[in-house]
Amino acid sequence: MSVIKNGLPVSDPWVHLDDEVIPDGRSPFTVTLARWLGHKAELVTHGQPVGVRLAAADAPEALASDLDTLPLIVLDMHLFTDGRAFSQARLLRDRLDFTGEIRARGDFLRDQMYFLQRVGVDAFEFPEGSDLDDRLKAFSEFTVTYQAAADTAEPLYRRR
Repeated sequence: MSVIKNGLPVSDPWVHLDDEVIPDGRSPFTVTLARWLGHKAELVTHGQPVGVRLAAADAPEALASDLDTLPLIVLDMHLFTDGRAFSQARLLRDRLDFTGEIRARGDFLRDQMYFLQRVGVDAFEFPEGSDLDDRLKAFSEFTVTYQAAADTAEPLYRRR
């Protein structure tokens, strides 16, 4: 998979497992929220880092007691018109104080990347063959932000 993390293209070691697949113990992996909540004690015994994938309908608060142990939370975006991933990222960063990687994965537009970054997403996963150079331009198209967000603590009028 092609991934942009903190504004740079990187290779991705993470494997996204379906609920019935057993981890191989060689790669870090992600699982669905339901699998994590039902089998976390078993999942952490495989010797690799474990991340959790949140569907649009999943509540980030379900992970509140586990955030210190999770290095990655993936926001699965199945429709670019569904904005719940923006809210999930903001909740994770601002209310739940998650400091690990938040990754957007799925159907999102280049135009949405800048705003996803503003609410706390620091990595973006694309299908193979995506034009990463074009996607990287999303982070430099705006030079001034007015509102406070996860990336800027104060609104523009207080930064003068």
